[in-house]
Amino acid sequence: MDPETHRALHRLRAADLHAQAEAHRLATAARPNRDLRSRVGWTLVELGLRLATPRSTALAH
Repeated sequence: MDPETHRALHRLRAADLHAQAEAHRLATAARPNRDLRSRVGWTLVELGLRLATPRSTALAH
């Protein structure tokens, strides 16, 4: 392959990778904080498990 062609392809690919990296950085920065969402989600799971688990009733006979 001609060195100039190879160099041109390399520059195009590098520019494409830089654009993808920048888009990823912007998307990551725009994402909402997952900490609160995660805590609420696990709390709901715990509540659901408590509701789904039958209570043991101690019957005195």
